[in-house]
Amino acid sequence: MDASTWLRPADVHAFLDRAGGFLRSRPALHTVALTVTEGLRVRGSKVYGDEAPVFGVLEGGGVVRAAYFRTPPYPLVVTPLTAEEARSLVGHLVDIGDDVAGVNAESGTAGLVAEAWRGRTGVEPRLHERTRLYRLGELRRPEPLPEGRVRVAGEGDRELLARWYVEFVRDIGGGGHRDPGVWADTHIADGLIGLWETPDGAPVSMAGTTAKVAGQIRVAPVYTPAELRGRGYAGAAGADEVLLFADLANPTSNGLYQRVGYRPVTDFAVYDLAGAADG
Repeated sequence: MDASTWLRPADVHAFLDRAGGFLRSRPALHTVALTVTEGLRVRGSKVYGDEAPVFGVLEGGGVVRAAYFRTPPYPLVVTPLTAEEARSLVGHLVDIGDDVAGVNAESGTAGLVAEAWRGRTGVEPRLHERTRLYRLGELRRPEPLPEGRVRVAGEGDRELLARWYVEFVRDIGGGGHRDPGVWADTHIADGLIGLWETPDGAPVSMAGTTAKVAGQIRVAPVYTPAELRGRGYAGAAGADEVLLFADLANPTSNGLYQRVGYRPVTDFAVYDLAGAADG
């Protein structure tokens, strides 16, 4: 077919059958789509919430040109689009009555979708967050390295991880959609949280990672309680060959990541598409 058409795969397996190769062709740019769909594939459709996830693929001339997914109540995540593709996406979503509250994408694409949403619905989108995706080059440990060691979080750390997850979500201005206990249980079971602890065994910082997909892992989240920051704990708990996102409104974390060897890949933005409707 010559014209590009948005298709709606029934589930994550059908989505990956169509778009998996496309997503893996640019793994860093598509890191969120790759890691979230891997979680859905392995753990089932309810891993990120009670509502079923939705998926979309833009195909034209037998080629996948773009893709999106949404795990309610989180924003729509979409791969890079042209202005014409952004307008077609918004038309597709409005026509099928998809209840999209926000969009998360590379910053240029997010702006195009927000603009197209304004034009189609009359709602004024609101910029919610700007982040920068980094890739680790050569890891440079903080000097001097703080005393202590890193260890994998276990069952005995569940209460601590759940509390730190709540504090992390609060600090980044998120809605805290995931149950903290379930979040902690999942990351403990998968061995995906490292804790930096002082010589006396007190945990002072955590660094989580996603599962390895397309040869990459992503650090998410990195958190140190406010009263313990500025001592190099988060930098000491880092990992090799990883990606991470940093909130551009937080110069401290951006500076730290660059000092330990992370290099910018591209910027992302999240727009609230309910925007001015609720102030």
